[in-house]
Amino acid sequence: MKFAPVALSALAISLAACSPANSQTVASTPVAPAAAEDPYPMTPQGAADWVAMVEKDLFDFSVEYGRVLWLNSTYIVHDSNMLAAKYGAVSTEKSVAYANKAAEYARVDGLDPEVARKLDMLRNGIVMPAPVRDGAAAELARISTELGSQYGQGRGTLNGEEINGSDIEAAMGDLDLTPAQKAEMWESWHNNVGAPMRTDYQRMISIANEGAQELGFDDLGAMWRSNYDMDPDQFAAETERMWQEVKPLYMALHTYVRGKLNEKYGDEVQPATGPIRADLLGNMWAQEWGNIYPLVAPEGAGDIGYDLTELIEQKGYDEKQMVRVGEDFFSSLGFAPLPDTFWDRSQFTKPADREVVCHASAWDVDNVDDLRIKMCIKRNADDFITIHHELGHNYYQRAYNQQDYLHLNGANDGFHEAIGDMIALSITPEYLVQIDMLDESDVPSADKDIGLLLRQAMDKIAFLPFGLMVDRYRWGLFDGSIPADGLNQGWNDLRLEYQGITPPVARDESQFDAGAKYHIPGNVPYTRYFLARILQFQFYKAACDQAGWEGPLHRCSFYGNEEVGKNLNAMLEMGASKPWPDALEAFTGERQMSGKAMAEYFAPLKEWLDEQNEGMEQGW
Repeated sequence: MKFAPVALSALAISLAACSPANSQTVASTPVAPAAAEDPYPMTPQGAADWVAMVEKDLFDFSVEYGRVLWLNSTYIVHDSNMLAAKYGAVSTEKSVAYANKAAEYARVDGLDPEVARKLDMLRNGIVMPAPVRDGAAAELARISTELGSQYGQGRGTLNGEEINGSDIEAAMGDLDLTPAQKAEMWESWHNNVGAPMRTDYQRMISIANEGAQELGFDDLGAMWRSNYDMDPDQFAAETERMWQEVKPLYMALHTYVRGKLNEKYGDEVQPATGPIRADLLGNMWAQEWGNIYPLVAPEGAGDIGYDLTELIEQKGYDEKQMVRVGEDFFSSLGFAPLPDTFWDRSQFTKPADREVVCHASAWDVDNVDDLRIKMCIKRNADDFITIHHELGHNYYQRAYNQQDYLHLNGANDGFHEAIGDMIALSITPEYLVQIDMLDESDVPSADKDIGLLLRQAMDKIAFLPFGLMVDRYRWGLFDGSIPADGLNQGWNDLRLEYQGITPPVARDESQFDAGAKYHIPGNVPYTRYFLARILQFQFYKAACDQAGWEGPLHRCSFYGNEEVGKNLNAMLEMGASKPWPDALEAFTGERQMSGKAMAEYFAPLKEWLDEQNEGMEQGW
């Protein structure tokens, strides 16, 4: 599955404070008016009035900026790049100005608690802040736009022939290709996409780090970690706690998969001990391993009895019909249908006549109901699941559209990513029967559960350390613990530490392998995806409990249960209006994010993996 950034209000704004684009354009220099009383004095009421003014500015600008960003993502040409850079510069300049002013108001005594919380959102909510010096915002926006366009136009090679990003992702999962072909694709993609970004990326984060320090943070990483209603160091510790809760699952899976790859390819390609070669796992970044499931599926237990891609083909679904199936799930829970404009304005397939960003994302362009998804859908199981994920963003966006502008967001960014994935967990055999995609006689029996769980784990569990280390890498760049002359080594060292993964070919400091992952040049904080993997199981268990499910957790489907939909909407419509523990409690009854539900879901698999791994060396 491909994971998308949340296109909240206008994709790259990410709650950056902005004001209308024409605010810096004047026809002439007017005579200065007589001094007037400051409409926003440094008082509690002045702070409240100022926040209200800012929210109106943000709302208005985000709609216009959102349309520019949509154009730039779906029609990559020189002019759309220039428009995106121009609006990005205005956005960055205004966001920094608002953040600095918010920091001043935050020192006022007697603030209304909600005003104080919104001031913190303004101060903390910029993903890439520019310092106030002349030209910094424009330079930051220019580099950011160029890096995004470079990624969107990236190419690799297969058998010496050029292949685009979308196709190379699919080809990495082709089990008929040899290890040499996989290595060629991996190396060419990382060399062609990542390496040319290295200098510009370092310049970009240097500017943004300077901006974060002007806002009072130690570095940009500390600023990113300040968005979770707790101390930045406390949040880092919380993510480590969650990782430790689920790490035994990953270690068992890594050991098992490594053994199967060794059986397939031999010691010269994949040794029986140590790390796994990154290009053998069916994914360009080794972040999800589901594409190689047939290689590791054990005899008997590994046959789940059906193939979702084949079911899609048998139904004859085109790309838009696949999206209709996803919409139907939400409708079955009592949610209103998507607006007609969704079907008119979304990008479902890759246009043949132009360059676009194929990376899947969900958008609410007008902060009300101009909902869209942007995908280059392929008729396969991965994209069927991704569709559910993206629609989860859209339904969340619409649920909270009555909130104030600064609350038009998930309770935390992991919430947004988890909602669609919770729905996707319900794509069980029982659900496929309910929607007439699978014949009841083909539902796998209980003895196939290990195969079903192993197939899920190849994506869900395999992703966990990658989801954690991407931001840990950037935190290290931001605070200097990963030095500028060790940019590439730092990335590959962390991949080895957390994932037990090693590149298929030697790498050096002329490279920038991290840049070959969309979210790095795209400046999308990544811890949200780790949180989403944890939260989706926590949400899923809560939904199954509310639906009265009594069977094994991994077989639960709450399709058609409007009570679950009602309870879910009660959490979604809160948006970011309350601290995330309040939102979590509203649906699950718990106030702490936890990996325990995930461990419960995969408990039968963990027991089986431990049996299979007996006598094998674990770790690397």
